[in-house]
Order: sequence, then C-alpha cells, then structure tokens
Amino acid sequence: MAFALLLTCNAFSFAQDLKLWYNKPAVKWTEALPIGNGRLGAMVFGAIDNDHLQFNEETLWTGEPRAYSRPGAYKYLDSIRQLLFAGKQKEAEALAEKEFMGLKSFEGERSGWITKATVDKKYAAANFDDSKWPTMTVPSWEGWEQVGHGGLDGAVWLRTSFVLPDDWKEEDMIADFNRIRDWDYSYVNGVLVGSQQNTEGRKYTVAKNLLHKGKNTIAILVLNFSDKGGVYGYKDTSIHIGIAPVSNPNAKISLNGDWKYFVVDDNPPPVGAYQAAYQPFGDLHLKFANTTAATNYKRELDITNAVAATTYSLNGVNYRREYLVSQPNQVIAVHLTASQKQSVSFEAELSSAHKNYTVTKVGNDLVLSVKVRTGALRGESYLRVVAKSGTVKIDNGKLIISNADEATLYLTAGTNYKNYKDITADPKQPCITALASIAGKTYLQIKAAHIKEYQQYFNTFSLNLGKSANESLPTDERIEQFATANDPSFVALYLQYGRYLLIASSRPGTRPANLQGIWNDLVNPPWGSKYTTNINAEMNYWPAELLNLLPLHQPLFDMISELAITGKQTAKDHYNAPGWVLHHNTDVWRGTAPINAANHGIWVTGGAWLCQHLWERYQFTQDKNFLKNKAYPIMKDAALFFNAFLIKDPKTGYLISTPSNSPEQGGLVAGPTMDHQIIRDLFKNVIAASEVLNVDAELRTILKEKYKQIAPNTIGKHGQLQEWMEDVDNPNNKHRHVSHLWGLYPGNEINWDETPEITKAAKQSLIFRGDEATGWSLGWKINFWARFKDGDHAFHMIKMLMSPAKNGAGSYPNLFDAHPPFQIDGNFGGAAGIGEMLIQSHTKYIDILPALPSALASGEVKGICARGGFVVDMQWSEGKLMKLKVRSIAGTELRLRYNGKIVTIKTIKNGEYQFDGQLRSL
Repeated sequence: MAFALLLTCNAFSFAQDLKLWYNKPAVKWTEALPIGNGRLGAMVFGAIDNDHLQFNEETLWTGEPRAYSRPGAYKYLDSIRQLLFAGKQKEAEALAEKEFMGLKSFEGERSGWITKATVDKKYAAANFDDSKWPTMTVPSWEGWEQVGHGGLDGAVWLRTSFVLPDDWKEEDMIADFNRIRDWDYSYVNGVLVGSQQNTEGRKYTVAKNLLHKGKNTIAILVLNFSDKGGVYGYKDTSIHIGIAPVSNPNAKISLNGDWKYFVVDDNPPPVGAYQAAYQPFGDLHLKFANTTAATNYKRELDITNAVAATTYSLNGVNYRREYLVSQPNQVIAVHLTASQKQSVSFEAELSSAHKNYTVTKVGNDLVLSVKVRTGALRGESYLRVVAKSGTVKIDNGKLIISNADEATLYLTAGTNYKNYKDITADPKQPCITALASIAGKTYLQIKAAHIKEYQQYFNTFSLNLGKSANESLPTDERIEQFATANDPSFVALYLQYGRYLLIASSRPGTRPANLQGIWNDLVNPPWGSKYTTNINAEMNYWPAELLNLLPLHQPLFDMISELAITGKQTAKDHYNAPGWVLHHNTDVWRGTAPINAANHGIWVTGGAWLCQHLWERYQFTQDKNFLKNKAYPIMKDAALFFNAFLIKDPKTGYLISTPSNSPEQGGLVAGPTMDHQIIRDLFKNVIAASEVLNVDAELRTILKEKYKQIAPNTIGKHGQLQEWMEDVDNPNNKHRHVSHLWGLYPGNEINWDETPEITKAAKQSLIFRGDEATGWSLGWKINFWARFKDGDHAFHMIKMLMSPAKNGAGSYPNLFDAHPPFQIDGNFGGAAGIGEMLIQSHTKYIDILPALPSALASGEVKGICARGGFVVDMQWSEGKLMKLKVRSIAGTELRLRYNGKIVTIKTIKNGEYQFDGQLRSL
C-alpha cells in the first residue's frame, strides 16, 4: 500500500517542454549535465573534440568499518551539564572537546615526514631554475583541487616573481597571501619571511633589505595533510593576494596568476578524520579528430526520459551522442551515431583522480582499477564498446573505434563495499553482471527499458504554469534573466528538475542521496559530500512524499534503520541511555557520534528529525504495515533515548535538551529551541502511532507527561521566537540556519490555526534573519514563507534561488544549487517549497492554493499528494481555483479548505471526488 499513491499521469492535457539545453559545451563541472540511476552517476560535459564523462559509484568512500563512539564519554556528561547550568560555556566546550567527541580514524606520525619534506630549501633560492616546472593557478579559494589538482595532498613548492619599479622607495613591504591550507614556509628572494601552522590569514612583513628593484622571487612550501590545500587567497576574489608597501597597503602588486609548482611528496601521513568522504570514481574521455569546423552545436538533458544528448554538424554530416544511466541494466551508456555511414571514429580512455589507478585489458574490455588513499575501499570499472561496422581495437590503454556507422559504449562500476560493516564484496561482480545483462540487446532496447523504468516515477506528477517567451533561450541564459523576466514555466522546470535529481540519485535499493546527490568530482569534496543531518540530508527528501516520489524515500528509510543500530552504541557510550541517537553528521559507515568540534558537533536530535520522515510516510499513505514493521520500532527507540536524556532546567523547572546547540551557532548550550520542537514532534508522533497500533500504553502515558514538561516556544523582547532558553537573540543576526523555526517547517506545531502568536513571532524572527542566505537556506525560506501563506514573498525567494550563482547563493548554469559551493539540498528544498505554495496538509485541513503568488496566477498540477492518503489534481486561473479532483488512497475523512471555505467529506478507499472552484461537489 505504501506505494499506491504512484499515479501515472500520461494523458496530460498540455505538453511539458522539460529540457535543459545549451549552445556550448560545459567547461566547469557545474556546467555539465547530471545523469544517474541511484547507484551510478555521471556528469556529461559534451565537448565536440574531447567529450568527458566524470562518473561516480555510490559506495566508493574513504574510511572503513570502525568504532565511532567514545567508550566512557558519558562519565563527563553531568560535568558538562553543570558547567553549562553555571554559565561556563567555554569550560563546558573545552571539557567536551577533550572527553566527549567521537573517535577519529587512524592518524599517522607527522614529525618525520615534515622534517623530510622541509629539509631541502634549494627550491626557495632566488636563482633556482624552475623553467621546467608546470604551472598552477594561484590563488584558489576552494583549494588547488578546484584548478585541476584533485586529490593532491602533501608537500608542494610554489614559485612566482614580481617586479619592483625603478622608482620604488626603499621601505618594508607586506606579503599578503591571506589563507593557506595547511602549513606554509614563505620565502622572498630565498629568505624565510613567515610560517604558520593554521588556516588563518598570512600577512608577512618583508624587510626592505631583502628586496631590490627589478625582479624579485617568492617561493612558498605548502604542507597540506588532507582535504583542500594550497594558497586560498580571499573568498572575495576581487581582493588579490600580493605585496604592498607597509605605508600604503592599497598600492598592492598583484600576485594572482600562474605560479610554477613542484610536488616534493604527495603521500603525507594519514590524518585522523571523524567521518568519511564520498569519492569520485573515474573519468571517461572520448577524443575526436578534426572537429574545428563543427557547427549547429547543442547539448541537452531531457528530464522526461532521463536522456542527455550532444548534437552538431561537421562537413555535411549530423552527429548525435546520447547518454543515459540504466537502472535495469546498471550501465552508463553512450550511443554515438551519424547521418552518414562510416562516420563514427574516436578514441575512448579511462582515468581517475585517485593516485596509482591502473587501466588494463580484459578480453575486449578496458578495466579501470582504483583504491582510495585513506581507507579500505577499492573499485573496478569495465568499459565495453559495441560498434556497427568499422573497426575496434585496444591499443596503449585506449579503445579505438574507426569508421563505424554507430557505436555504443557501456560503462560499469563496482566496489568491495557490501554494507556499513562488511567490505568483502567483489568489485568486479557488478560489472560482470551488468555486461551480461546487455548481451544480445540493442541500444534501443536498453534505452526503452531505461525510459520505462524511469517514467514509472517521473510520470506520477505534472505541473503546467503556462508558456514563457524565454523557453526559446538556452538554460544558462534563462537563469541570467529569470529574476527580471516573466518566466513561470521555468519554475515548473525547476521543480521537475528537482524530482529528476532525486530519481537519479535515490532509487529503491541504493544508498540515499548525499550532500551532492550522487555526483562528486573531488577527492576532498566540500563537507565530505556526506550526510549532514541537522538539515541537509532531511531536505533532500522533502519532495519525496509531497511530489509523488514515494519509492525514492526508501533509501533514506534503510539508512535510518542502520543508524538506529549504530546509534544504540553512541547512546550507551556518550549518554548511558537506552534507545538510539544521531548527532549532526553521518557517512556510509553510519557513524552517529559527535564530530568536528564541541561548539557545534554535539547536537542530539538528528535521529529524532529523521524519525519525522518515517511518520510522514505513514501520514501520506496511512500504511499501517509500514508503521508497525518499519517506522514505529525505530521511532519508539528514539523516544526512549530522549525520555532518559531530558533533564530538568534548574532555572525554569522545564525539561530541556543539554548539552546541545542550535545549528550551527551560539556554541554548546542548555536548551536550544529547535531541539525541544523536534523532541515534542517525536513524542507526539510516537504517542499517535502507539494509539493507531494499540501498543505500549504505559510508554504512551509517560511520553504524554514528559511532553507537557518540555520547555515551550517563547516570545522574546524583540517580538521574536527565541532561539535559546535565554532571550539573547540579535535582530541583526543573518545566520544561514533558522533552526528555531523548525516547528513551522518541516514541523507543524507552529501554524496560524493553533498558535497564531507564536507564528507571528516566528515570522518576526525570519524578517530579522533576512532574505539573503546560502542556497539551501533559500530553499528552506521558500517553505517558511509558504507556511506563512505569503506567496509573493515565497516567490521572491524563488527568484533568489534561481538567479545566477556569481560569488554567492543561487543556481549554477546546470541548475545545481549553489551554497556555494554546490550542495544538492537547495534543489530539493526549492522543489518542495513550490509544492507547498500549491497545497499544504500539515494541519487538520488540506489547504488548496494556500500561498499562490501573483506570478503564478494560472496553472495546473496533477499528482500532488496530501497527508491522509490523498492525491490531488487541480486547475487555477487568474489566481482562482477552477476545478479540483481528489483521489482517496486510504478512505480517510477529507477536510478541504480554500479561500476560507471548509468542506468535510467521508471517503472510500480509491474513491475519486471532484469539486468546482467554490469546493462544490461535481
């Protein structure tokens, strides 16, 4: 019954032009087009002469199965609490940092490596000949990984020069490099002028006697142990690194540009890490000769069938490349055709960002073998070509196809990951199985099976917001113009693109979508490209129920089941409590302990928030079997933890959550508002579930009593909803997290019907916080304003989210969300927010068009879902509802509300009910 809401909507009364398209190839990764099947993902660049598919396999991560929780940490819990109660936050954080954080992975011995890496200083000499060294763009705010050096760690010399003019007044200078990761030894004309072993800004005084008119040399030895490295410079790229007179810092000589570099040692000792990082797998390059005269170029992604394409003309021949990732056959397929026979010729080769990868020939296939540098996982990828006519050969690690009529490449990948505690899988087996599944099949058969499987999810929902003149523009140009254009159909495309991305990154049987979905090209990705559970992982799945993608929620449910196991150990080790707990991050190994730092890593309600997703599945489907067998046992165990964890606040007498924090600001505290909202929601849902299932009456009584004692939402001196127990909110605080509004969205305890004064205070808090934010925060704020029923303000946030990401939040050319950098959660939050503008069902009513903006005055939606087990189709025109159809999946009571009118109807299972614009039955 859980998936019964998947209604196929093939007979739409309108055509949807749902394509991203461009008239030039991708240069940057955030211009490439994403394809995926939940397990395999690829980014398609579409260059004519050197096409590139960067690909991923969902289980290739750093790390290995290990203990994450710190045994005996609970012995310090009471001391940390007492320090917080006494107002000694810094002391509490210091104790927690020392005794309460989770365990890191193995850390290697550094001192010997550092001595060896720094012993030879000849590279610092002014007269050293670096003419044969390659060049690197310096600076790069996101590390040298962003300028073509993915996976580079270790000791690296960087050299450049600058010229002091003949009229230079001899005086001391300041060498301003700002941030460098991790350590630096900086030289001017062979003399050490400064060294730091931190991530703070570098501004070194250079004595005038070290300088001379004419050419001067700068050499920096950078030691980067892990993660991103190099000379970062300034986040504001308009500020250059450089050297300037002490007396006049504005007279800076820019040092931005290409520096010479030499890698002394790229194998530093392992650095202990709290959690693992998602990894790229490999790269497929397709090289074509003599393409400079090509015309009519276009590349596109058709999200109605999950097929990307590149087309162009050359010497009277029309060429087409199609790209897809098949779930039935578990292959990445690239199909190359031409309008003239014997015109398909190219070379294909495999490579990887991982060091020491190998490419070998196995039969008629190329095999790429990789291993992560810091961890136990390894992978294999097979590449096979099937050509019609022409010749195929393997030479020097390349597949060479000559004069074929057409050719299809099939790329597979697998790792030795079996599950979070077992790495004994054979990485070859998924490749062998996938290639066996396509034997004897044509590309057209494989494509047809792919489309059929994909459309069973995609075709359950449609949104028509009318036609737009800007539909004729390439997608990157539509993004540029969206904020000032009338382009409602682009909003529909954005929502459907969010649904596409979830289908592509989260199929049943796979791991859930991570911070970047399933796409990552960096060995050291931002935030590890893992699962940040203080909002981002949850936001990924906000569209799943509402936008009729219910089966795609399953990978998250599976991860929650695993976290409920590993989280028991953390509950025992850190809190001496029953049940399970999850802090603010997890990874493929299902770590649940506190990470990073005590001032933000000790946050206890990650598991409770994830339990809301289990309850939401029941709310949307009324599936009692799911509730009984999957959801309730996990929710109950989470509630048992908080039943033991909550403690009486000595000042107020309320039960509060401590130690914890309000993500990710304010430090370690006693009683953040967000925690209390989430815990109340958990208790309320466990109480309701136990009543539905008629179980655990004693626990239900306990939770009801505890629920009433939890510190309530409080209105502060500025008319705001307080973020903490104390009334210390700063009206000028513009932080990206708006955690104390959790009870508004995705929670439901704050709403205009039941808590109007608290809702008004929450709105005041959001006004104080402002509109500007990171990409995912913009996505969250769209949902907030929709819940406030302010459609025009919500649409203003949509404009911000769908504006070009220059040096801040917005959308990249491929419509990926920019934090920046890329995080996929904003795509999903934005899609859900558009849905919330059209329908809301978090109160006892289903509100129709509750936050419709004037910019979307006319439209039609089919297949949108509501709690209670309902699927809704509706049309509206000039801001007014025209007609409505509701299908009842479970036969529950239907309570509709529109424009102040309420209609209540008893329904039968699978019954359909139609209404006009005044909610009169038809």
